[in-house]
Amino acid sequence: MNSKKLALFAFLVCLCSKPAFSQWTKEKGKGYYKLSAWYLESDQHYTDTGDIDPNITRGQFNVNFYGEYGLTKKIDVLAYVPFFSRVYQNDVISGTSGGTIGVGEDLNSIGDIDLGITYGIMDTGKFALSGTLKFGLPTGNDSGGSDGSYQTGDGEFNQILQVNLGAPFKLGKTALYSKAYLGYNNRTQNFSDEFKSGLEIGVNLLNEKIWLVGRSDIVKSLNNGSLNAQNNQGSIFANNVEYVGLGGEVSYYFTEKIGVSLNYTGAISGRIIYANPSISFGVFLDVK
Repeated sequence: MNSKKLALFAFLVCLCSKPAFSQWTKEKGKGYYKLSAWYLESDQHYTDTGDIDPNITRGQFNVNFYGEYGLTKKIDVLAYVPFFSRVYQNDVISGTSGGTIGVGEDLNSIGDIDLGITYGIMDTGKFALSGTLKFGLPTGNDSGGSDGSYQTGDGEFNQILQVNLGAPFKLGKTALYSKAYLGYNNRTQNFSDEFKSGLEIGVNLLNEKIWLVGRSDIVKSLNNGSLNAQNNQGSIFANNVEYVGLGGEVSYYFTEKIGVSLNYTGAISGRIIYANPSISFGVFLDVK
């Protein structure tokens, strides 16, 4: 199957499994830490023209750690570490004879690690403005499997510069917040650079026990890279990927610091990306 018709795992990992950057920096010594499991299996994808086509069922599962820690009142460091990532393809079964016409395959390794820093520019109490610089390290496998198309990373070092804006507010006695971000992703290895933007709205219920969150993320390619849908290593990590993603998350606090979260996210439109949604479950420690 032409790799141009396959989806890009890495961007859905980015979209679905990584928490959004915080517009509010932590106090010194405070932090947020989350251990998550993320799962996606897909039998259809958005093509380079935005249409939906079927593909051989492929899936990815990873276990990852995300953390934010306050170095000072204005400076946070952050890390996203997918320390176990599994990509697989099911056997291809004939619809007429029931026989196996294609043997499935899988690959297990670490994924691409993100490290970053957030600086609090302004916090008036009514809104907060911050900037984030993040580095994407090519620690995953970008050419695994018998044909080189089983990847847990894209093989390139990227840098994201992002501006974040957040505002808390209330509707009656109900606490809410809104966040927005705008960023530029500079990519190497002949990948196109990207504009990234997003919006998040959260509402608090049951005296801070439950948070309901809705998110939207948009990635737009600048189409300035020369890498095509299949690079020299046969990678399925395509260039010029674009998508509009929508997702929802619910978080429940057992105590003031410890809780669990459940996330469901998918792309409602896109180019060269899986058309099926993903799901993740996490346990977190919120040191306020």
